[in-house]
Amino acid sequence: MIGKLRGTIDSYGEDFIIVDVGGVGYLVHCSTRTLQALPATGEAVALAIETHVREDQIKLFGFTSDLEREWFRLLQTVQGVGTKVALAILGTLKPADLASAIALRDKAAVSRTPGVGPKVAERIVTELKDKAPAYADIDPAVVRLSGAVDENRAPKPVADAVSALVNLGYGQPQAAAAIAAAARSAGEGAETKQLIRLGLKELSR
Repeated sequence: MIGKLRGTIDSYGEDFIIVDVGGVGYLVHCSTRTLQALPATGEAVALAIETHVREDQIKLFGFTSDLEREWFRLLQTVQGVGTKVALAILGTLKPADLASAIALRDKAAVSRTPGVGPKVAERIVTELKDKAPAYADIDPAVVRLSGAVDENRAPKPVADAVSALVNLGYGQPQAAAAIAAAARSAGEGAETKQLIRLGLKELSR
């Protein structure tokens, strides 16, 4: 199995590149984000590779990092997500942004990917929610709060404060993170107005 390729870029296709390794050209499928990050034709390149072997074909998928390849594998554990959809998601979201979106149950961010509808986005954030925090640089308290808000289990002032920030135009994950920080500094029993004020201060930093 091929795990890495180092060579020069021979040519670009719509969703792939040909990597010349010692005179042998390997066709490697990549996400749009990866293709945009690669150097020009004729320049050196090194890619982490995922090899898929079937009876009638061998397909290579290339990534700029081992982490991105790991997400490619992880996404395909979700029902309805194959190689094409997994690449599309990684073409839309950076691995860190994808991890954050899943950890904070931000279905809207995941469903921005072409071909990913609300049902598939829901499955992704639900089935991978316990794995995403390991890949995300997020305070676990924020993840817990966001989940509580999402499931309407948060105290009413907290839920109302998050809702108020969302209505002001902030994304649900950003609003939840800001109110989580506000709730920690204000302590229990804080009123909605105080949480909103502190949350806005967090967002302005």
